[in-house]
Amino acid sequence: MTRLRDTDAEKRAQSGRSPDFLEALARGLSILTAFDGSRPQMTLSDVSRAVDLPRATVRRALYTLEQLGYLESDGKLFRLTPQVMGLAGAYLGSAGNAAALQAACDKLCQETDEACSAAVLAGDFAVMVAHSSPPRFLSTAPGIGFRVPAFCSALGRVLLAGNPAAIDRLQPQALTPKTVTDKSELAAIIARAAKDGYALSDQEAELGFRSLAVPVRRFDGRAVAALNIGIRIERATPKQMRETFLPLLLAAAGELQSRVV
Repeated sequence: MTRLRDTDAEKRAQSGRSPDFLEALARGLSILTAFDGSRPQMTLSDVSRAVDLPRATVRRALYTLEQLGYLESDGKLFRLTPQVMGLAGAYLGSAGNAAALQAACDKLCQETDEACSAAVLAGDFAVMVAHSSPPRFLSTAPGIGFRVPAFCSALGRVLLAGNPAAIDRLQPQALTPKTVTDKSELAAIIARAAKDGYALSDQEAELGFRSLAVPVRRFDGRAVAALNIGIRIERATPKQMRETFLPLLLAAAGELQSRVV
């Protein structure tokens, strides 16, 4: 059995995890999720730095993931393979809400000629589980599985509004000059999203883009997802977004209430 580094052992002791927690699996998953749009391919050293694990540990994990077909390598650089989509497909196939959310996104996209997404909260991120874009965006639009930080995105803020415990864990870092990182200010913004029933993020996650989101609630009022319309800033002001898109988002979320679990 691989011996835990002293620092890893201390972290596990502080986390309160039981001895049943499988470190090797956690490390492998952390390596898989280290690859993203900003890091589509990495060397062994790159991965080691990204996940803060020893090179020897990372080397074994990379070899295992490559043998299983989740990674490929040219001998130096590692990258994800399409087989990773099987993991997402398993979730989407087993999550009864995915089809209903995708249908809602498709309808909103047709009505507005703008990109529409649905997301769920996963840790500190809002993860897209449905997405629809007009033809002009197809080559560049983010797709299913794309993650945005919850604290600065409209999708994330409406999801955090129903999860106070998650707010306490936030570690905000500026993504743009407009990103709000003060935790007391963020708490107030999220509280306002809970009161208003929607959130608007104006160039906080990405310069040049603003987005508007509403929660999707199931029969008992619990928010299980969020619906979002995102646009380039020249296409509409925040006021225009509220006037034009908010009624459509609220109507779509209302129709979904009897269809999600």
